Amino acid sequence: MNLTSPIAQSLQDAEPVDDADFSGAHPMFAAAPRSVGFNKLRKRLIRQVRQAIEDFDMLKGQKRWLIGLSGGKDSYGLLALLLDLKWRGLLPVELIACNLDQGQPNFPKHVLPDYLSSIGVKHRIEYRDTYSIVKEKVPQGATYCSLCSRLRRGNLYRIAREEGCEALVLGHHREDILETFFMNLFHGARLAGMPPKLVNDEGDLMVLRPLAYAAEEDLARFAEAMAFPIIPCDLCGSQDGLQRNAMKEMLAGIEAKMPGRKDAMLRALGHVNPSHLMDRKLFDFAGLAVTASSSGEDSQADPSTETDLLP
Repeated sequence: MNLTSPIAQSLQDAEPVDDADFSGAHPMFAAAPRSVGFNKLRKRLIRQVRQAIEDFDMLKGQKRWLIGLSGGKDSYGLLALLLDLKWRGLLPVELIACNLDQGQPNFPKHVLPDYLSSIGVKHRIEYRDTYSIVKEKVPQGATYCSLCSRLRRGNLYRIAREEGCEALVLGHHREDILETFFMNLFHGARLAGMPPKLVNDEGDLMVLRPLAYAAEEDLARFAEAMAFPIIPCDLCGSQDGLQRNAMKEMLAGIEAKMPGRKDAMLRALGHVNPSHLMDRKLFDFAGLAVTASSSGEDSQADPSTETDLLP
């Protein structure tokens, strides 16, 4: 393995661990660093994936998952962690990796099939020229992401059905979820995010995001240490000034000033109090009524009253 980055080199050079810790790992981990630092990172990511699968009941009788593999760090990390769990007997589903070749110029078509074959991973490579459609339909200067994502997702749904899979599994992580929430807040005027589990519009497939609790920084360190053959995106990744990039920079700034805020924000998405928001469809404000009387002498201020939040 050629580990040249400072992060990957530090994980390689750190105090070694007993090879027994890797004896039960999938062949994808054959050349992984044997160090305490990498082992801790790997175990943390595995723990977070297992927690997400359990918290959101992602298995529920399913037997086959289609793993969307873009060739980026996140989807590689997702595949590796799921294969690790399956190798250890903790994930009783069949996994099929799928890459959608969208016809980008200079796309290295051999990289993914060669790599997946070398580690014995069942896979399907599908060619669909959505690149030309996106370039034709999206006006100059507009962002490609929305249309590109819809076209890609539609093809992955089709492939999942053809392969007899009950779920499409994607590599979105903690930052993706938070960035989507703030994009909807700032640009869509709604409170909506990217759920770890949902049913597609047709109602026949689950969409799962087992990396929901995983930090992007951890996945980047993991990918570097594992030396995945990363394939950069020449479509969406080539554009500057994307709204998502602005959200990413905002969240990074908040985290730098107040460490731990990203985790707090993610927890907040799982602790929603509809009566303390303003959606009349979600909570029956019209039906609210006083149910008990109180005297002025005995009443005490509610410690959670809205006056606590007023300037």
